[in-house]
Amino acid sequence: MIKPGRIHSLESFGTVDGPGIRFVVFMQGCPLRCQFCHNPDTWDVNKGNEYTSDRLFEEIIKYKSYMDYSGGGVTFTGGEPLLQAEFLLEVSKKCKSKGISVALDTSGFILNNTVKELLDYTDLVLLDIKNYDPIVYKTVTGVQLSPTLKFLDYLKEKDIATWVRYVVVPELTDNLDSIRKFSTYLDDYPNVEKIELLAFHKMGEYKWKELGIDYQLTDTKEPSKELMEQVTKILATNGKVVTSNI
Repeated sequence: MIKPGRIHSLESFGTVDGPGIRFVVFMQGCPLRCQFCHNPDTWDVNKGNEYTSDRLFEEIIKYKSYMDYSGGGVTFTGGEPLLQAEFLLEVSKKCKSKGISVALDTSGFILNNTVKELLDYTDLVLLDIKNYDPIVYKTVTGVQLSPTLKFLDYLKEKDIATWVRYVVVPELTDNLDSIRKFSTYLDDYPNVEKIELLAFHKMGEYKWKELGIDYQLTDTKEPSKELMEQVTKILATNGKVVTSNI
């Protein structure tokens, strides 16, 4: 029997985590410690609320008409949803049996047989690649970049639709030479349909303080419109679709 999932929160009418209207499930637990994380309260996998796969699916199915009308579906995010891949596999099977599209928002840090089976039931992956420079990536996240690039290779092999997400943080992830190399690298991945540029913000800073965690980006400013336009122009080479939240 599949053990219950640990869930941080649910959002019934999400519009920024995949196409259409999404039922967004924020899973509890994450192996990364990103400096700009706005949900550090999702890090601990032992916190959150327990849901059985049936209970969660009952919540999701309530909104199917909105999903169908808008071309939406369900998005599993976090935290890192793949820490609970077995639970999500069970829920995703139920969703797909009712014609509900499934998206995963992940760092791509975890790839095992259960994750691979889950990807068989996944229509879209929102792949968060925090930086293309391995040294900067380790500084930003606390883990190695290589598992994420292997994950991207697997998505290409299985031809799974992918949107790459990249957060622009001044003086941390805004090195234009590194971004140019990243753009060239992505040219070899036809499954990458879009790149979503996300401007750094500090809306989650208060959570770090409440949890007693040192927030290193207090003095970091949000990226300018000019910087976001520069990065967009670089990543849009060779016809890539790039969107930005500025």
